[in-house]
Amino acid sequence: MNVLQKQQINNDAIMPLTSAYDPWDPIRSLPQYGGHRLTSVEMTVSNLCNMRCEHCAVGDTLVLKEPEKVPLQLMLQRLDEVEALETISITGGEPSFSDKTVRDYMVPLLQYARNRGIRSQINSNVTLPYSRYERLAPYLDVMHISFNYTSAEEFHAIGFAKSGHEVPLKAAAKLYETMIDNARRLSEAGVLVSAESMINYRTHRKMHEIHQLIVEMGCTRHEVHPMYPSSFARDLPMITRDDMLNAIELLLKHRNQSVWMLFGTLPFYHCSENETERALLKRLAAEPNVTVRNDPDGRNRLNVNLFTGEVFVTDFSDVPSFGNMKQMKLDDLFKRWLSHPLAKSVNCHCPAVSCCGPNLLVKDMYYKDVDFLKRKAILE
Repeated sequence: MNVLQKQQINNDAIMPLTSAYDPWDPIRSLPQYGGHRLTSVEMTVSNLCNMRCEHCAVGDTLVLKEPEKVPLQLMLQRLDEVEALETISITGGEPSFSDKTVRDYMVPLLQYARNRGIRSQINSNVTLPYSRYERLAPYLDVMHISFNYTSAEEFHAIGFAKSGHEVPLKAAAKLYETMIDNARRLSEAGVLVSAESMINYRTHRKMHEIHQLIVEMGCTRHEVHPMYPSSFARDLPMITRDDMLNAIELLLKHRNQSVWMLFGTLPFYHCSENETERALLKRLAAEPNVTVRNDPDGRNRLNVNLFTGEVFVTDFSDVPSFGNMKQMKLDDLFKRWLSHPLAKSVNCHCPAVSCCGPNLLVKDMYYKDVDFLKRKAILE
């Protein structure tokens, strides 16, 4: 049996990713294990990027030259030790910026995931030559891209807002067309292309237009997240929760129901006193091919910085590292995190509405004085 045949068997043996099956959602661990377990590991493999987006969560970490990474074998060993591992994610920077990183880290990590029968995701802007992604596609489940534009001009304004030097519109337009073409080609190759749009001051009135372009690109999934000014994007204008709610209503009115729509990090909860926000959540639960993902960060996922080995709640968190994978197993580091006061402050669970509490950033922004451990879903 050759490698391609073995690979096809592995592909066929695992459940397809759909709105009914999202292994990145931490809610799945609670009935299975009786508590949160580390089932997902995210790895930062690059701090290089060919763009400087105004909304970038990790813009402060981007560099022009990188140090050496920790040995691949150590990372693979640490993944092997994670008993309940179901998914891995690879992020940056632009992870595929360096061909050496693609060859020496990304392909082997994806092959490891495929051989172990776990799911994989890459967070990329897919603006580089298709050959870069073609090498990854045979082993990859999800290509996650950011898409917040209705034109090349908007891509230019948003994607190079913090470049520090003038980027010609013509050059940006070429990258924009490359991104769209690469997304189409990856979809045709069988990769689930998930385009994420952020509800922010630029997009909240035209989410339906952005959605239409995402559908035309052939994306299987449209992810929608409100944008919270933090880290590199801390100075961006905020919109109100009503603006967020109205943007979601507009999107639901015009969406293509054949495309899986995944909402995340919403600032709305079933335990809220706000009837309008509860009504929106009730509608989302009833909509076909729509899901609301609980926040994975710190619940079933940790981020590993492959340059230092430091482990974080997420790649853009203000929470300092709570250990290093060079000295400790990831399962042990996850247990250390669960005992952290911040983790305990949001460690709530309402089985009736499949909710396991707020995102740390959302709680800090909107619910500083709210004790979620004392609240319960208001069922109607």
